[in-house]
Amino acid sequence: MQRSVSSIAALLLAGTLAGCGIFNTDEDETRDWSANKLYDESRGAMTDGNYSRAIKLFEKLEARYPYGSFAQQAQLEVAYAHFKDADPAQAVTACDRFIKLHPNHPNVDYAYYLKGLVNFNENTGLFAGLTNEDPSERDPKAARESFEAFKELVTRFPDSRYTQDAADRMRFLVKALAQHEISVARWYMRLGAYVAAGNRAQFMLKSYPQSSSTEEALALLVGSYDGMNIPDLRDDARRVLESNYPKSEFLVRAARTPWKRLWAK
Repeated sequence: MQRSVSSIAALLLAGTLAGCGIFNTDEDETRDWSANKLYDESRGAMTDGNYSRAIKLFEKLEARYPYGSFAQQAQLEVAYAHFKDADPAQAVTACDRFIKLHPNHPNVDYAYYLKGLVNFNENTGLFAGLTNEDPSERDPKAARESFEAFKELVTRFPDSRYTQDAADRMRFLVKALAQHEISVARWYMRLGAYVAAGNRAQFMLKSYPQSSSTEEALALLVGSYDGMNIPDLRDDARRVLESNYPKSEFLVRAARTPWKRLWAK
């Protein structure tokens, strides 16, 4: 027997409603979980390396129990889970959110440390060996943000368990950032872009005065003024170099090669 038009219409309507989720029988397994249960399951997912699940569970924990201690811990855990899940942008955002919401939290030092660590790990391009590519194309933003996060940690929380490691990483960052500026200045010198080279050398000297790249930065400054044909400033910069590095290899080389050509290939 053929079904009536009304019966077919009813079946079609039921299918449509089911597709919209009105008759969806799937239930959220976490619906009746306590804050303790949600936290334990979230941590379990983290231990198993299932960071996507951990993030979802931590977010549910915060949404359902927003005023408890578990919610605050969940915010930190989410930041770490994003970091482990190779999502640095979300990890930094989560760290910034925690710092903003809980500036006096006992674990806010960890938020600064994690933010610095996330950005530190984003610096592989900046710290890579020199190639023939334009070094000015490398963006040091992550390195600078990493340095600032570690600096905040070291300054505000000198007794934190994370401070020593942060300080060690800061020293590495200073060296890398200074070397980046030197690489860019060298590149501009080779191009004959003496104003740009001088600007980068001056920036390096001002920003990282205690770095091991100071000697070459002063030499680059001398070379840039030589290239711009400003003898007074060139000689002043050379005297500063001679005073601080009397045995500088750049002084030796400049005795037989014009300053502006010391970096030519």
